Amino acid sequence: MVRIWLNHWFSTAYHIISLIKRDDPDFYVIGSNENLKSPIMEVCDAWYQEPVLHGEDYVRFCLDFCARHEIDVFLPRRGALSISKEKARFQEAGVKVMVEDWDVMERLNHKDQAYRLFQREGIGIVPEHYIVTNAEQFQARYGQLARQYGKVCFKFVKDEGGKSYRLIDNDRRGYTALFRKMTTRMPFEAAMEALSERESFPPVIVMPYLPDEEISVDCLMTATGLIAIPRVKDATRIEKIRYDERILSYCRDLYEKIPLEHPCNIQFKYREGVPYILEVNTRMSGGVQMACVASGINIPNIAVNQLLGISKPWEDLRLERDVCHVEYPIVL
Repeated sequence: MVRIWLNHWFSTAYHIISLIKRDDPDFYVIGSNENLKSPIMEVCDAWYQEPVLHGEDYVRFCLDFCARHEIDVFLPRRGALSISKEKARFQEAGVKVMVEDWDVMERLNHKDQAYRLFQREGIGIVPEHYIVTNAEQFQARYGQLARQYGKVCFKFVKDEGGKSYRLIDNDRRGYTALFRKMTTRMPFEAAMEALSERESFPPVIVMPYLPDEEISVDCLMTATGLIAIPRVKDATRIEKIRYDERILSYCRDLYEKIPLEHPCNIQFKYREGVPYILEVNTRMSGGVQMACVASGINIPNIAVNQLLGISKPWEDLRLERDVCHVEYPIVL
């Protein structure tokens, strides 16, 4: 029996685990989380609460957990970068880890380094951007980009899930503002006030706001070729599977120049008909199940089997479909 461990993932890993077990019901999946209760526990065969640890302490915990629970395959999310740096220690213990090598992880998870890599290798089209570390620099770059592009956005270079992403919106007041979602919007004055609280801060990337379609491509390189399923996302729960050849060619080019071994998610956004590459997430996306259900290609299961040395057949019929998700209650 293959024993698989997913450590502290986001709640949509519920679907990742369901897909892993759908085609291999004998797989034994162990889940863990900092929180005692999570919807993920409902699809796991065993469930544990994790201690709150960081860096080397967390790596040691993971190594010990793998030994105690006889883990064959480890799919890390929490601490993935630290774990990638020590991947050889897991491999020596007989654990196959679904994480890229540290040097690749480090570059792709640091937006500035990733953009320099894309530009150097000629991968896609990188949006104009600047890195700032103090409020004075932020003010100057904001003014420069606002004059050229109108709307400007920013986020910390090291970020996950877009938590620090903000769109500068100077029209937050008035009646029409009542009908707009404001959670990721803030006026320039508020951004300056927040950033000015620190003499310097970790690198922030400032760039034009790209207002058009967002494309999220769920990818996996296999022995028989590249799986690449593009999802068009918007403000609704409905996503569209659409095969834009420009997007697909950028994904193939990226894999030729950066040979990733495990599932990843490549983000693009359009402005005036031009698709710009935004980032590469070196893990399965929170919406990978949407691509899998729409395409009939079970990326999580194929990826786990690939780690085990098993090549699962798949076929991309290029079905352009609309797909949506519906929330339903779970008693924990």
